[in-house]
Amino acid sequence: MSLLEPDRLFPVEPSLRAMARALYDSVSGLPIISPHGHCDPRWFAENQRFPNPAELFVIPDHYVFRMLVSQGVNMADLGVPRVDGGPVETDPRAIWRLFAAHQHLFRATPSAMWLAHAFSEVFGMTEPLSAENADMYYDRIDEMLGQDEFRPRTLFDRFGVEVLATTEGALDDLGWHRQIADSGWQGRVITTYRPDAVIDPDFEGFGANLDQLGALTDEDTSTWQGYLAAHRKRRAFFREHGATATDHGHPSALTADLPPGEAEALYHKVRTGQGDAADAELFRAQMLTEMARMSVEDGMVMQIHPGARRNHNAGVFEQFGRDKGFDIPGRTDYVAALKPMLDAVGLEPGLTIILFTLDETSYGRELAPLAGAYPALRLGPPWWFFDSYEGIRRFRETVTETAGFYNTAGFNDDTRAFCSIPARHDVARRSDCAYLATLVGTGRLGESEAFEVAHDLTYRLAKDAYRL
Repeated sequence: MSLLEPDRLFPVEPSLRAMARALYDSVSGLPIISPHGHCDPRWFAENQRFPNPAELFVIPDHYVFRMLVSQGVNMADLGVPRVDGGPVETDPRAIWRLFAAHQHLFRATPSAMWLAHAFSEVFGMTEPLSAENADMYYDRIDEMLGQDEFRPRTLFDRFGVEVLATTEGALDDLGWHRQIADSGWQGRVITTYRPDAVIDPDFEGFGANLDQLGALTDEDTSTWQGYLAAHRKRRAFFREHGATATDHGHPSALTADLPPGEAEALYHKVRTGQGDAADAELFRAQMLTEMARMSVEDGMVMQIHPGARRNHNAGVFEQFGRDKGFDIPGRTDYVAALKPMLDAVGLEPGLTIILFTLDETSYGRELAPLAGAYPALRLGPPWWFFDSYEGIRRFRETVTETAGFYNTAGFNDDTRAFCSIPARHDVARRSDCAYLATLVGTGRLGESEAFEVAHDLTYRLAKDAYRL
């Protein structure tokens, strides 16, 4: 018995299903390119066993615990750490039992398929997780985690990961990445430059963060030019540790291109805490253009992830901190918002800016036309709430006729849950092959072309877009 239907996500019509299956078979064994995610580099630096099933599947995965919280489960009962170190459930078996008792909540969600894939393909489970078999599941997975073949580096190789990018803040010392490099292990784990803490005036501790940035770089961050020089040095430091990309999680996609004097005055205002909300938004906008200019200089790929209304619940943020499932999508403008940056650098040869969205309505109206015109732009894959079969299908149907396949950037898994990586890539491969099969079946794509596109969507486009 298998937890997974072999032809899952393929079209129901027999000839299209056969075509999708053939396309999938041609790409299912390709290496995984994971160019953007949030796995912990410490896992691969130390290569210690994952502590227990709860810490592997529940505690780090906000896709999982946000669903349970939405049905009244207390986040503390799921072992999610509190900012103040306050009491939370510490018995991993109790956390696992609570998780298992709520499996019905995940029916028809992407999480259900990702979890089933991990349970089946990684740990060999043959029956669905439930309250009744929670302890059996826990004991078997926990026993396997104690074996060498389930340590992080071995799983990395087993999953077929060619390269995995983590994401670190601008102030990170990248010590775990140094330890990986010094270990002699051949797995390729690289970092990504995420400077939000020293770009966003609304980020907690912004002024102190700027002081630390100056100390790390020996630059005077009390001045505008010293601040920009500090970014250049940190970007160079990240490149020394393998980084090929930057990442920017801004509330909006707004960009600006102020005259130097105005930019300097704005920086002084936000650095000294004298700016208001409009000043903070304008500064973030200016810094997107400054980061794009630096990408022209140093060749780093720029990712923009706008539109998340982060930390929507103040109480959850205060108790549990960032990235706890309460970042909610919002409507996002791109055409007007990106124009200042695109006027400045949008036609620069060699520049790559990968755009993501949580506002699906913008794909056909704004993003596909922009990427179909500006050589600097690529469309990132469906992200967060939309990296699912339906989300990927809607994305392909909406953008392909305008932007084509080759103005997109393949797939990335954007995950903190390591064992979900092969599951997420498998869903993306199946979803893309299902879409390509419909193009062949309706005479819009030749069969030989479909096999080439399937390979490109699975492997080459992400590798090329991120310069890997």
